[in-house]
Amino acid sequence: MILDLTNIHPFLEEGQLEEIMAAAIPSLETVLNKSGPGSAYLGWMDIPEQEGFSLGGYTLSEIQEVAGELREKAATLVCIGIGGSYLGHRMVIEALQPITERILFAGQNIDANHLQHILDIIGNRKEVYLNPISKSGTTTEPGIAFRVLRKWLERRYGESGAAQRIIATTDSDSGALRQLADERGMRTFPVPDDVGGRYSVLTPVGLFPIAAAVVVISQLLQGAREAAARCKQKTTANPALQYAAVRAAMFKFGKAMELLSTFNGRINYFTEWWKQLAGESEGKDGKGLFPAAAVFSRDLHSLGQWIQDGPRNVFETFLIVEKSDHTILLEEDADNADDLNYLAGKSFDEINHKAYQGTAQAHTDGGVPNLTVSIESINEYTVGELIFFFEMAVAITGYQLDVNPFNQPGVEAYKTNMFRLLGKPEV
Repeated sequence: MILDLTNIHPFLEEGQLEEIMAAAIPSLETVLNKSGPGSAYLGWMDIPEQEGFSLGGYTLSEIQEVAGELREKAATLVCIGIGGSYLGHRMVIEALQPITERILFAGQNIDANHLQHILDIIGNRKEVYLNPISKSGTTTEPGIAFRVLRKWLERRYGESGAAQRIIATTDSDSGALRQLADERGMRTFPVPDDVGGRYSVLTPVGLFPIAAAVVVISQLLQGAREAAARCKQKTTANPALQYAAVRAAMFKFGKAMELLSTFNGRINYFTEWWKQLAGESEGKDGKGLFPAAAVFSRDLHSLGQWIQDGPRNVFETFLIVEKSDHTILLEEDADNADDLNYLAGKSFDEINHKAYQGTAQAHTDGGVPNLTVSIESINEYTVGELIFFFEMAVAITGYQLDVNPFNQPGVEAYKTNMFRLLGKPEV
């Protein structure tokens, strides 16, 4: 992974970038020392370095064993969760196994059409397993989806057969889902007490469904481990510190939005995970860049005009993949009716990269500060690198903005109103 700050320099005075980075070191130290607000939820920071990945009462081999059972039976797994109990593993699966049809996702909305679509699909599948993911088991969206899907599973396999096909990821000791799992004899994986949802992708919350999708989770964790070695350095050469410092500075300089832009469609759900990570961690007390995302070059034909000529309150991060898994060359055409022969002999990767370079220059010229995070290709190792890099950078940025990057008090506002409107009894 490489961080390129070239297109930030035109927007800063000489020496200003070095000052910004040096000023971020105390926030990095707050993360590393676990001395700031929310420090009880910094367990994610140590996971890549755990010997045998045995943090939180589970082992990597236990996850792989259960995931192997699903793969052996060619079972369809329905993951039921929302927010951090959903986006992390979906973004990894979409990036690494984008055409898998055996991993389905429910509980991230209250959409009857979507849930019926899931029911229609699994009705034609030979083996179906459920993976409800909830620390409490009472979150509304996944809770109601799980109730519907569990009843379906029990009608098909019987109560005992259904229990054998439900692997619950939940609190180790208490909560509604833990109680149900214990009563029915369901297998479980723990939601670690010291890791918040949006940072939980490298815990059983994410690792079990990722392993079920035939992703090599040891390589995912290896990438995170080596990123951790770089992102914990208490120097201005630390890439996570560099990125965090620029982000905090952009907010303080009056930027209201950060746009994460990619030229690779397989990164689409990565941007969705990043939006939750950044938005839920930093958007407090009237502070924080609004996280938005775009997939280019598609969105250059829709959002491109706004980015180029709209309000200059946006800062941009490009997330670039240098090489695709496949090479496609454009052939010469005798008629050249489309005037594209000038591209003959060029690969799609080469054309796509020039599109990125042209876009970055145009946005720089148009007054949009931007930087680039690039990986050579999409694989388990590089995705693991990106996960830890962004997690660490967002944590540092939160402390630079003087907010707690590990709570989410504003999330409860809609729930309070929804419960009142639905007539939920007072607890």
